[in-house]
Amino acid sequence: MNEPRLDVSAVTGGNWRGYLSEMGPSWVAGAVAAGPATMATVLTAGATFGYAMLWVVVLSAVLGASAQYLSMRLGLLTEDGIVSVVERELGDGWAWALVADAVLAAGLAQLVIMQGLANVSATITGVDARVWGVVWAVVLAAGLAGRGYRFVELLAKGLVAAVVVAFLASLVLVPIDPAAAAGGLVPRIPSGVDGALVAAGILGGAVHITLITMHSYTMRARGWTTRDYGLATFDVGASMLVAFGVYSLAIFLVAASVLHSPEVAAGDLTAVAAAQALGPIAGANAKWLFLLGLLGAAVSTLGGNTVVPPFLVADKLGWGTDLSDGRYRALLAGVALFSGVGAFLGGAFFPLLVLVLAFGLVGTPFAIAVVLVLLNGDAVSEPNSTPANLGGVVLFAVTTVLAANFVRSRALSDLGDPLSVFVVVFAAAMGAATLGLLGKFVRETVGRPTAA
Repeated sequence: MNEPRLDVSAVTGGNWRGYLSEMGPSWVAGAVAAGPATMATVLTAGATFGYAMLWVVVLSAVLGASAQYLSMRLGLLTEDGIVSVVERELGDGWAWALVADAVLAAGLAQLVIMQGLANVSATITGVDARVWGVVWAVVLAAGLAGRGYRFVELLAKGLVAAVVVAFLASLVLVPIDPAAAAGGLVPRIPSGVDGALVAAGILGGAVHITLITMHSYTMRARGWTTRDYGLATFDVGASMLVAFGVYSLAIFLVAASVLHSPEVAAGDLTAVAAAQALGPIAGANAKWLFLLGLLGAAVSTLGGNTVVPPFLVADKLGWGTDLSDGRYRALLAGVALFSGVGAFLGGAFFPLLVLVLAFGLVGTPFAIAVVLVLLNGDAVSEPNSTPANLGGVVLFAVTTVLAANFVRSRALSDLGDPLSVFVVVFAAAMGAATLGLLGKFVRETVGRPTAA
């Protein structure tokens, strides 16, 4: 890469109108973040605990934007996919560990989101959810394999903007308790398994390994380089900090104001129950408006989430990561079609989504550690600034503590449950990988000769 390096410390100029028209890659991550999983988790938090978890909702937007900024920075400074960079700088084993971590988290999310999309479609139309699962899988495969990344980006920007506007409108009608909301800004996690699970789920919606790993590929699909650093920074701020932040905050405040009840348990809330509870506020059509919003969020999230495993696997195997490579196209279509299996899953949609987000958070500290190690090594020509490193360390620490709290609560609650055992084993494996990576970085940094 022979093009000159620019100042890459912030948004350093450019036309704001041009930024608004050209932004896009971070909106794909925002569409995945602002999907039914976050909606379910934030609604559950407000309905179950009132305003108590407002601080987690606010923190999730800030940390989500921080994570996207760091991954954006790595993608632009290397102008390569994250898996290729990891393989080149850290080794083949670390690259496979990252691929396995992200594919597992994205795959589980894909199945559960498709289950929700199929069930919501069935509720609206009366047609069997399994039929809808097959239909949506075929539509997803045809759209992605036919139009690729641009199809995902256009869908993401349109649907995320529409959902944000819808929830802002509903917030105007809801009586917010300012004193109680202010109390919710004091950090604390309600006692019990539900509190740890929901807190991990809220943060997992914004700071998720799929969002971190996909960013370098979506920017490459747009052809962005270091010359687009200002645009890319604006893209992250507009999508994750503003749009996603407003989205999650509005949903939470509505739930805490209208749905909160001592009788509500985190595992009992359903989409229809939440919609019906909004009836006195939004009118007789609240159920259908809510379900249509949930449907739109699920469609946009599925589109963004589907591209993650093909991006990572194709990059690791040395294939192209666009539709010009037939192998990538086939892999993309295969992942889309596989998601149809989710329509045949059992279990309630909202509790499963919360669990999937919390599970994804367990694998996220490893991805954050990978990005920080690469940004402070020879992979990039521009050293990471002290504020960027400080933000990354805070991001790593918060996600690690919340993930550990969730795993501890899950392990203590029911080790006889196979899913609980799987979560604990997965957490132990990713924890060992993270410690190994950080140990490798410390050893190499200490042993590196100091420049004269």
